[in-house]
Amino acid sequence: MRLINGRSEIMRGVLYLCLVFVAAVSAQVKIFIDTDLEGVSGVFKFSQTREKDTPANIQACEYFMGDLAAVIRGLRDGGATEIIVNDGHGNQAILPHLMEPGAKYVTGKPRPEGNRWNLDESCAGLVMFGYHAMNGTPDGVLHHTQSSLTEKKFWYNGIECGELVQTAAVAGHFGVPPILVTGDEATCREAVRFLGNEIVTVATKQGLAREAAVLYPFAETRKALYEGAKKAMAAIPRCKPFIMKPPIQVKMQFLEKDSDQPEPTLKVKEWVAQDALHLLAP
Repeated sequence: MRLINGRSEIMRGVLYLCLVFVAAVSAQVKIFIDTDLEGVSGVFKFSQTREKDTPANIQACEYFMGDLAAVIRGLRDGGATEIIVNDGHGNQAILPHLMEPGAKYVTGKPRPEGNRWNLDESCAGLVMFGYHAMNGTPDGVLHHTQSSLTEKKFWYNGIECGELVQTAAVAGHFGVPPILVTGDEATCREAVRFLGNEIVTVATKQGLAREAAVLYPFAETRKALYEGAKKAMAAIPRCKPFIMKPPIQVKMQFLEKDSDQPEPTLKVKEWVAQDALHLLAP
């Protein structure tokens, strides 16, 4: 009887350790943040975003880092155990001396071919931070899609989409659901339109025109960003990946300057994408 009881105690001990291990593994929550600059607090002019290292740009990047810190703190307090930040703005925006602890930051160009974002199936959720509305949105602050200089526009299976949908589709390719979008009110509206009502949105300003906005105080937006990030963590079980089923008919419209023409001409390219990783180019 003593031997049987001893074996029972051993089995209970092994079972307990297994449960502890499973709980520890399941508690790991990795969040991927893709960033842009146009949608952060205090940014409303292209002079803040297009040219790198100007006084206006450096100031905008400081605004960016302040907003980002609030989101990272909210994600961590909401249960995130690992956070990857992708510097997604064309000219890059991360200022290393202002990096909030508790995250890893991917920045610099060019990057190795392949999955340059470090986004994969291990991520539990996607955050689209500092985003802007698609090209042509009347009240979208600094609205554009990929390039404001060439006025690019994209259609997927006949539906015009912006960068928000493009990023969500890439995440969906890896089975990762979008959980939070931050940007101006037009961007938040666009997020709900395409990604559904479960997505958490935080507005950092209200657009009046392409380079005009009603700005909100930093203290208010950063409190909202922190709370929104915490709320997004709780929303993960309800959020679903955004899937574009292939084949995807892609149409891209843009302006191009020909050497023999005084003005840029409008051009169109079309192709069929076999997955969401080829939405921007064949």
